[in-house]
Amino acid sequence: MRFARAPAAGCLALWLAAAGAWAQAPALPPFAALEAAGARVGEISIVTQNVFDAQDPAEDNALFRLANRVHVPTRPSVIRRALLFRSGEPVSARLVEETERVLRAARYLHDVRIRPVAWRDGVVDIEVRTRDAWSLDPGISAGRSGGASSSGIHVSEENLLGTGVSLGVARSRNVDRTSNEIRVASERAFGSWTAIAASTARSDDGGRDAFSVVRPFHALDARWTAGVTALRDNRIDAIYRAGEVESEYRHRERRIEAFGGWSAGLVDGWVQRWTLGASLQENAYAAEPARAAPPRLPADETLAGPFVRWELVEDRYDVELNRNLIGRPEDFALGLAASVRLGWARGKSGSDPSALLYALGLARGGEPRDGHTLLASATLDGRVRDRQAERQRLSAQARWYVRQSRRWLFFASAGLDALTRPEIGDDLTLGGDNGLRGYPLRYQGGHRRALFTVEERYFTDLYVWRLFRIGAAAFVDTGRAWGGAQTHPRDAGWLGNAGMGLRIVSARAAFGNVLHLDVAVPLRPADDIRRVQWLVKTRVSF
Repeated sequence: MRFARAPAAGCLALWLAAAGAWAQAPALPPFAALEAAGARVGEISIVTQNVFDAQDPAEDNALFRLANRVHVPTRPSVIRRALLFRSGEPVSARLVEETERVLRAARYLHDVRIRPVAWRDGVVDIEVRTRDAWSLDPGISAGRSGGASSSGIHVSEENLLGTGVSLGVARSRNVDRTSNEIRVASERAFGSWTAIAASTARSDDGGRDAFSVVRPFHALDARWTAGVTALRDNRIDAIYRAGEVESEYRHRERRIEAFGGWSAGLVDGWVQRWTLGASLQENAYAAEPARAAPPRLPADETLAGPFVRWELVEDRYDVELNRNLIGRPEDFALGLAASVRLGWARGKSGSDPSALLYALGLARGGEPRDGHTLLASATLDGRVRDRQAERQRLSAQARWYVRQSRRWLFFASAGLDALTRPEIGDDLTLGGDNGLRGYPLRYQGGHRRALFTVEERYFTDLYVWRLFRIGAAAFVDTGRAWGGAQTHPRDAGWLGNAGMGLRIVSARAAFGNVLHLDVAVPLRPADDIRRVQWLVKTRVSF
């Protein structure tokens, strides 16, 4: 959590008291006190630890020792390149906290600790200690949600030879398609903050290729960004009605974007960023042989033109345990974050009307009382053509966390979505695959959607084989999707379900998503759906 900024005299007194105790106990002042005392950064030592701690009797066994021998630890140079502070600079508690957030975001790290280890003559030596997560994932996956099954086989390495490079190959099957994919990515390419990612997939209904080279605003005080992204996708899109495929069509998509941006950095706790760029969007649609086509196809379009983006970010973050994960620190942005993107695009020919493209975002967090955290966000995107908004989507979401005890947490969420003048295929769906766990996938559809969830979460102390952490949840979901041609013909009202399930986290793995094992019962079931839905699914959170 953030350190309070005390007056310099008070912090210096704190340091003097701590220095007096140093002769008796190996304790140093916190970074906030060192900063107020005018300390400068001395030697920075990087300690990268393997996956399992052989000094811990609970982890000193033949299997874990073998895993450590097979695993290549993260190279210290990878960690050093991610540091936001350097030797010789004044100590900054804010930069230490932000560096910890940056390192925690790396999936191949299980634990991150930054601490002062020596203090003399106004210079403080700092140790950055990390512990790796297991990064090799060969395996078979299977899941079920909304009455539909998915499966796959894959081999992925999230920290190739300790370099932070991610490489993977996979074959997956779900309700939409069967695909073979190869991907590679690096967040620190060429020893810099440049991120490179490339992937290619071939499916039974088409294929997808994506590539990006982006130097992001990697820190609050970062001064510039630049990048190029490209995507080409060829697939069959399906339109659902009452949980069943009603029609399908071929969709070919191409996107290219190039941009550059600048910022004055962090000023009085706030960051403003400006980005200029140009983008190309192409969408083409066609009827697919041997498939039922919709009454009409979306109109083909090509939009190309410049855009400008403005961002505002407040430096206010919190670190908590046991909210969306189990036993791992989680970072929450509590400050205001706002963004506005405006673009001007011309059609493929001079006779096509031009369009104003827009995307707005707003997010804010807060702690209305002790133990309560409220996070709210909203987005609005679409276009204006001939003075009319079209293909516009408004989305709003709120999440509320109430800490009841060390093990118990109450969670509630509310989500609302609305479409204005949508195109064929833009409809919102609701079902077992996206939040209404007691119903088939994509059971309802329409131009409006609302979903409300309450959960009672329980975090156990179980640490099975020092590999898996266990939790549980009891939940109630209620929601509705309505309006437009895809409204359910017989069951268009509000729906609800109740259920419970286990949460299993692979705590020592870089791919440690949360495995959900749920059973859900619809509260007002229609005659054509099952009275009990069993769900097996991996998600990024509890």
